[in-house]
Formats: sequence, C-alpha cells, structure tokens
Amino acid sequence: MNFDRKAVWSALKGWLAAILVVAGCSVASAPAGAATFQPLEIVTRNGVQVFSVEMATTEEEKQTGLMYRKELADGKGMLFDFSPEQEVSMWMKNTYVSLDMIFIGANGRILRIAENTEPLSTKIISSRGPARAVLEVVAGTAQKYGIRPGDRVGHPLFGSK
Repeated sequence: MNFDRKAVWSALKGWLAAILVVAGCSVASAPAGAATFQPLEIVTRNGVQVFSVEMATTEEEKQTGLMYRKELADGKGMLFDFSPEQEVSMWMKNTYVSLDMIFIGANGRILRIAENTEPLSTKIISSRGPARAVLEVVAGTAQKYGIRPGDRVGHPLFGSK
C-alpha cells in the first residue's frame, strides 16, 4: 500500500485543528466555573418541598447569579451564601426569567419572599432584615407550594441536611 506521508500528515493536522476549534467553542459557551448542585428542603404547612440548587458562593457567582439564562426548571434554583448574616439587596439586571427570591435567616427560617420579580429590572429588592442566604427559584414557586415566611429551610448552610 502506497501513501504520501506528507499528505496524510497535512490531513491529520487539518482534522486536529478542526477538533480544537470545535472544543474551544464548546468551552467558550459553557457557564464560568463548574456548577455544583445540592439538595435543599423547605418544610411548609403542605409538606416538604425538595429543590436541587446551584450554589453561588464566590463574589463572581453571586454577582452573576442567574443572569443571561433563558429558562429555569421547576424544582431547580440558585442558593446565594451571604455569610455572615446581613441586609441583602438583589436586582434582576440581565435576568430574563421571572423569579421568586426567598430571603433566609441564619437560623434557616424564611424571612421574606419577593414573588414574581420583573425580568431585566434594576429595581432593588431588599431582604428587609438580616439574611444569611437567598434562594432564587422560578416565579410562582412560593405560591405553588405554599412557601411562606417562617417556613424552615433544610440545607448544610443552616446547619441542617
């Protein structure tokens, strides 16, 4: 079998370059940092509701939050850790999905719920008291599951589950 080594090598380099370009595009379109998901429970009068939450712990993760995302599935969310407990202010800038923002005290009790937030708004949404964390879920979740201020949140951030 005869073959031209230069031609084969040239073809292999071309394929390798194409693979690297495709791989680079895939990496560039992925969210920054690997998301870690954890279970979170909210004990309501209607029972226990379980969510799978993405953690926002670094300053970059907290600043970006759910910005630029076009959808958020029911049962999913993002938990922002603002340790130590403090007055927290959020907004919806560059956030396309309406959310329920659930402000949670260090004791794991829900302090306040801002329901059906306005997408792309720069209006400040305050915790109205010291909060350790904020749980963002798709709008309508609090109403759907009967989540209310005073309900208990189970997650390692609050010394439980």
